[in-house]
Amino acid sequence: MKYSIAYKTIVTKEIRRFTRIWPQTVLPPVITTSLYFLIFGTLIGSRIGLMDGHPYMEFIVPGIILMAVINNSYSNVVSSFYSTKFQRQIEELLIAPVPNWIILAGYVSGGVARGLMVGSVVAIISNLFSEMHIQHYGIALGVMLLTATLFSLAGFVNATFANSFDDISIIPNFVLTPLIYLGGVFYSISLLPELWQHVSLVNPIFYMVNAFRYGVLGVSDIEIGSAFLIIIAFNLVLAFASLIFLNKGVGIKS
Repeated sequence: MKYSIAYKTIVTKEIRRFTRIWPQTVLPPVITTSLYFLIFGTLIGSRIGLMDGHPYMEFIVPGIILMAVINNSYSNVVSSFYSTKFQRQIEELLIAPVPNWIILAGYVSGGVARGLMVGSVVAIISNLFSEMHIQHYGIALGVMLLTATLFSLAGFVNATFANSFDDISIIPNFVLTPLIYLGGVFYSISLLPELWQHVSLVNPIFYMVNAFRYGVLGVSDIEIGSAFLIIIAFNLVLAFASLIFLNKGVGIKS
């Protein structure tokens, strides 16, 4: 491929970046996940009992894995691309004979790599608390990949508009975290009043969590085909928007 060297260079740089500082990128999710399993799964889960026909510990495993994928794919791209802007390295990329879609693909691939790696580590940790039997490997892997891609793109958009390091923490703290916790990670939508069940359907993370839960456990609150269409649609919209912003130099060219 004509631009394969440029793409591989960006991806390699991104992977080396987060693996070099693994105590900051990989270790914290492992500790946080262990606490989730210990507190919600072991202590609280023993009192809750079954959820959708599964022990509560098993029920929350898919959501916690996907939560790690979301947070890490997002944070990797938003911090890396903004640092590139802040250090003025983006100018070297823009004047290089490399199309913008290669630049975007390189950063997104780096975010996907970190999201999948941390998600895999979290999945391994989950087996220490509850043995996981994946029902549909293709669906589970597909949802993980699409989710990591989606939030890598979202991180890219955030970094594009960010003007300071404070700006890259606003979305994760005030938008991403509430959406994750209200996305059905720790509960089934059937437990909610009818009004809040309809409100939950507006949350895109709800579809990702349920689709992934179906891939792992074989249960879901929604129709899987519709969930995949919604996730793919969000991916296409964010990819298109990211390319437009990059082509117009939004947040980059003064």
